Amino acid sequence: MTTLVVDAVSVAYGKDEPVLRDVSVRVEPGRTLAVTGPSGAGKTTLLFTMAGLLRPRQGTVSVDGTQLRDRDHAVAQRVVLVPQDNGLAAILTAAENVQVALIAQGASPADARRRMVEAMDRLGLSGQADQLVEELSGGQQQRTAIARGLALAGDVLLADEVTSELDAQNRQKVLDLLHEEAARGAAVVFATHDPEAAAACDAELHLVDGRAELVRGYSELPVHA
Repeated sequence: MTTLVVDAVSVAYGKDEPVLRDVSVRVEPGRTLAVTGPSGAGKTTLLFTMAGLLRPRQGTVSVDGTQLRDRDHAVAQRVVLVPQDNGLAAILTAAENVQVALIAQGASPADARRRMVEAMDRLGLSGQADQLVEELSGGQQQRTAIARGLALAGDVLLADEVTSELDAQNRQKVLDLLHEEAARGAAVVFATHDPEAAAACDAELHLVDGRAELVRGYSELPVHA
Protein backbone atom coordinates (compact mmCIF):
# COMPACT_ATOMS: atom_id res chain seq x y z
CA MET A 1 0.00 0.00 0.00
CA THR A 2 1.44 3.33 -1.09
CA THR A 3 0.84 6.91 0.06
CA LEU A 4 1.63 9.86 -2.20
CA VAL A 5 2.47 13.13 -0.43
CA VAL A 6 2.86 16.56 -2.03
CA ASP A 7 4.35 18.94 0.51
CA ALA A 8 4.40 22.73 -0.05
CA VAL A 9 5.27 22.35 -3.72
CA SER A 10 5.90 25.26 -6.09
CA VAL A 11 6.67 24.53 -9.74
CA ALA A 12 7.86 26.85 -12.51
CA TYR A 13 9.07 26.41 -16.07
CA GLY A 14 12.53 27.94 -16.28
CA LYS A 15 12.62 31.42 -14.79
CA ASP A 16 8.90 32.08 -15.34
CA GLU A 17 6.49 32.74 -12.50
CA PRO A 18 5.40 29.54 -10.69
CA VAL A 19 2.57 27.55 -12.24
CA LEU A 20 1.92 25.90 -8.86
CA ARG A 21 2.32 27.80 -5.62
CA ASP A 22 2.75 26.11 -2.23
CA VAL A 23 0.48 23.13 -2.97
CA SER A 24 0.15 20.28 -0.48
CA VAL A 25 -2.02 17.20 -0.50
CA ARG A 26 -1.80 13.59 0.61
CA VAL A 27 -3.40 10.68 -1.26
CA GLU A 28 -3.87 7.49 0.71
CA PRO A 29 -4.01 4.00 -0.84
CA GLY A 30 -7.51 2.92 -1.72
CA ARG A 31 -8.77 6.48 -2.17
CA THR A 32 -9.45 8.75 -5.13
CA LEU A 33 -8.62 12.43 -5.47
CA ALA A 34 -10.11 14.64 -8.18
CA VAL A 35 -8.01 17.63 -9.28
CA THR A 36 -10.26 20.33 -10.73
CA GLY A 37 -9.96 23.89 -11.94
CA PRO A 38 -10.14 25.96 -15.12
CA SER A 39 -7.80 25.46 -18.08
CA GLY A 40 -4.35 26.79 -17.22
CA ALA A 41 -4.84 26.40 -13.48
CA GLY A 42 -1.99 23.87 -13.21
CA LYS A 43 -3.76 20.48 -13.19
CA THR A 44 -1.45 18.84 -15.72
CA THR A 45 1.61 20.41 -14.10
CA LEU A 46 0.55 18.96 -10.74
CA LEU A 47 0.11 15.45 -12.16
CA PHE A 48 3.47 15.59 -13.96
CA THR A 49 5.06 16.75 -10.71
CA MET A 50 3.36 13.91 -8.81
CA ALA A 51 4.82 11.53 -11.41
CA GLY A 52 8.32 12.86 -10.85
CA LEU A 53 8.58 14.24 -14.39
CA LEU A 54 8.83 17.84 -13.19
CA ARG A 55 11.07 18.89 -10.32
CA PRO A 56 9.55 21.38 -7.87
CA ARG A 57 11.25 24.71 -7.37
CA GLN A 58 10.29 24.35 -3.72
CA GLY A 59 8.77 21.56 -1.64
CA THR A 60 8.80 17.81 -2.14
CA VAL A 61 6.81 14.94 -3.63
CA SER A 62 7.29 11.58 -1.99
CA VAL A 63 6.05 8.02 -2.20
CA ASP A 64 6.08 6.32 1.20
CA GLY A 65 8.74 8.75 2.37
CA THR A 66 10.99 8.44 -0.71
CA GLN A 67 11.30 11.71 -2.62
CA LEU A 68 10.61 11.25 -6.31
CA ARG A 69 13.62 13.33 -7.31
CA ASP A 70 15.75 10.69 -5.58
CA ARG A 71 13.66 7.71 -6.58
CA ASP A 72 15.18 4.46 -7.74
CA HIS A 73 13.78 2.25 -10.48
CA ALA A 74 11.69 0.19 -8.07
CA VAL A 75 9.90 3.31 -6.81
CA ALA A 76 9.49 4.66 -10.36
CA GLN A 77 7.55 1.57 -11.38
CA ARG A 78 5.03 2.18 -8.62
CA VAL A 79 3.80 5.48 -10.15
CA VAL A 80 1.85 5.30 -13.42
CA LEU A 81 0.76 8.36 -15.42
CA VAL A 82 -1.90 8.30 -18.13
CA PRO A 83 -1.26 11.62 -19.92
CA GLN A 84 -3.93 13.72 -21.60
CA ASP A 85 -2.22 13.38 -25.01
CA ASN A 86 -2.18 9.57 -24.60
CA GLY A 87 1.56 9.23 -25.30
CA LEU A 88 1.06 6.38 -27.78
CA ALA A 89 3.67 5.41 -30.40
CA ALA A 90 2.01 5.90 -33.80
CA ILE A 91 4.16 3.23 -35.49
CA LEU A 92 2.92 0.52 -33.12
CA THR A 93 -0.42 -1.24 -32.82
CA ALA A 94 -2.65 -0.68 -29.81
CA ALA A 95 -1.55 -4.03 -28.37
CA GLU A 96 2.13 -3.30 -28.95
CA ASN A 97 1.84 0.03 -27.13
CA VAL A 98 0.63 -1.81 -24.04
CA GLN A 99 3.08 -4.71 -24.32
CA VAL A 100 6.15 -2.52 -24.83
CA ALA A 101 5.38 -0.62 -21.63
CA LEU A 102 5.00 -3.86 -19.70
CA ILE A 103 8.22 -5.35 -21.06
CA ALA A 104 10.06 -2.12 -20.20
CA GLN A 105 8.74 -2.61 -16.66
CA GLY A 106 10.28 -6.09 -16.56
CA ALA A 107 7.43 -8.37 -17.61
CA SER A 108 8.21 -11.39 -19.76
CA PRO A 109 6.77 -11.33 -23.30
CA ALA A 110 4.21 -13.99 -22.35
CA ASP A 111 3.13 -12.13 -19.21
CA ALA A 112 3.03 -8.85 -21.11
CA ARG A 113 0.72 -10.37 -23.70
CA ARG A 114 -1.57 -11.86 -21.05
CA ARG A 115 -1.85 -8.56 -19.17
CA MET A 116 -2.36 -6.66 -22.44
CA VAL A 117 -5.24 -8.93 -23.43
CA GLU A 118 -6.89 -8.51 -20.03
CA ALA A 119 -6.53 -4.71 -20.07
CA MET A 120 -7.74 -4.32 -23.65
CA ASP A 121 -10.76 -6.47 -22.85
CA ARG A 122 -11.58 -4.34 -19.80
CA LEU A 123 -11.70 -1.28 -22.07
CA GLY A 124 -13.72 -2.99 -24.81
CA LEU A 125 -10.80 -2.86 -27.25
CA SER A 126 -10.24 -6.53 -28.07
CA GLY A 127 -11.24 -5.92 -31.67
CA GLN A 128 -8.78 -3.03 -32.06
CA ALA A 129 -5.69 -4.67 -30.51
CA ASP A 130 -3.93 -5.23 -33.84
CA GLN A 131 -4.78 -1.84 -35.36
CA LEU A 132 -2.14 0.87 -35.70
CA VAL A 133 -2.66 3.89 -33.48
CA GLU A 134 -3.37 6.10 -36.50
CA GLU A 135 -6.23 3.76 -37.44
CA LEU A 136 -7.96 4.28 -34.10
CA SER A 137 -10.47 6.99 -33.31
CA GLY A 138 -9.60 9.59 -30.70
CA GLY A 139 -11.70 7.78 -28.12
CA GLN A 140 -10.09 4.43 -28.94
CA GLN A 141 -6.64 5.96 -28.59
CA GLN A 142 -7.61 7.37 -25.21
CA ARG A 143 -8.91 3.99 -24.06
CA THR A 144 -5.71 2.32 -25.28
CA ALA A 145 -3.66 4.68 -23.12
CA ILE A 146 -5.90 3.87 -20.18
CA ALA A 147 -5.54 0.14 -20.88
CA ARG A 148 -1.76 0.57 -20.77
CA GLY A 149 -2.02 2.41 -17.45
CA LEU A 150 -4.23 -0.30 -15.94
CA ALA A 151 -1.99 -3.10 -17.23
CA LEU A 152 1.01 -1.51 -15.48
CA ALA A 153 -0.88 -1.88 -12.16
CA GLY A 154 0.89 0.95 -10.34
CA ASP A 155 0.52 1.64 -6.65
CA VAL A 156 -0.18 5.26 -7.64
CA LEU A 157 -2.29 5.93 -10.74
CA LEU A 158 -2.37 9.47 -12.16
CA ALA A 159 -4.93 10.12 -14.92
CA ASP A 160 -5.07 13.45 -16.78
CA GLU A 161 -8.44 14.26 -18.40
CA VAL A 162 -8.80 10.68 -19.57
CA THR A 163 -12.54 10.90 -20.35
CA SER A 164 -12.45 14.00 -22.56
CA GLU A 165 -12.72 12.05 -25.87
CA LEU A 166 -15.22 9.45 -24.69
CA ASP A 167 -18.93 8.96 -25.19
CA ALA A 168 -21.17 8.62 -22.14
CA GLN A 169 -20.98 4.81 -21.99
CA ASN A 170 -17.20 4.60 -22.23
CA ARG A 171 -16.79 7.60 -19.92
CA GLN A 172 -18.67 5.74 -17.19
CA LYS A 173 -16.72 2.54 -17.87
CA VAL A 174 -13.40 4.39 -17.43
CA LEU A 175 -14.57 6.08 -14.24
CA ASP A 176 -15.66 2.71 -12.87
CA LEU A 177 -12.24 1.24 -13.73
CA LEU A 178 -10.42 4.07 -11.95
CA HIS A 179 -12.47 3.38 -8.84
CA GLU A 180 -11.70 -0.33 -9.20
CA GLU A 181 -8.01 0.58 -9.14
CA ALA A 182 -8.58 2.35 -5.83
CA ALA A 183 -10.53 -0.66 -4.57
CA ARG A 184 -7.50 -2.91 -5.20
CA GLY A 185 -5.42 -0.51 -3.09
CA ALA A 186 -3.98 2.06 -5.49
CA ALA A 187 -3.84 5.78 -4.70
CA VAL A 188 -5.71 7.36 -7.63
CA VAL A 189 -5.49 11.00 -8.76
CA PHE A 190 -7.77 12.10 -11.57
CA ALA A 191 -7.59 15.56 -13.19
CA THR A 192 -10.94 16.50 -14.70
CA HIS A 193 -13.25 19.27 -15.86
CA ASP A 194 -16.23 17.00 -15.24
CA PRO A 195 -18.08 17.92 -12.02
CA GLU A 196 -19.91 14.58 -11.90
CA ALA A 197 -16.65 12.65 -12.17
CA ALA A 198 -15.11 14.82 -9.46
CA ALA A 199 -18.12 14.33 -7.19
CA ALA A 200 -17.66 10.55 -7.36
CA CYS A 201 -14.13 10.81 -5.91
CA ASP A 202 -13.31 10.65 -2.20
CA ALA A 203 -11.88 14.18 -2.25
CA GLU A 204 -11.49 17.16 -4.54
CA LEU A 205 -8.54 19.52 -4.82
CA HIS A 206 -9.45 22.70 -6.72
CA LEU A 207 -6.74 24.75 -8.41
CA VAL A 208 -7.06 28.42 -9.30
CA ASP A 209 -4.04 30.32 -10.63
CA GLY A 210 -1.76 27.60 -9.29
CA ARG A 211 -3.07 27.69 -5.74
CA ALA A 212 -4.92 24.78 -4.19
CA GLU A 213 -8.01 24.51 -2.07
CA LEU A 214 -9.25 21.19 -0.71
CA VAL A 215 -12.96 21.71 -1.22
CA ARG A 216 -14.11 18.41 0.25
CA GLY A 217 -12.78 15.17 1.69
CA TYR A 218 -9.51 14.38 3.43
CA SER A 219 -10.45 16.92 6.10
CA GLU A 220 -7.80 15.48 8.38
CA LEU A 221 -5.02 16.23 5.89
CA PRO A 222 -3.35 19.65 5.67
CA VAL A 223 -3.32 21.62 2.44
CA HIS A 224 -1.30 24.80 2.10
CA ALA A 225 -3.01 27.39 -0.12
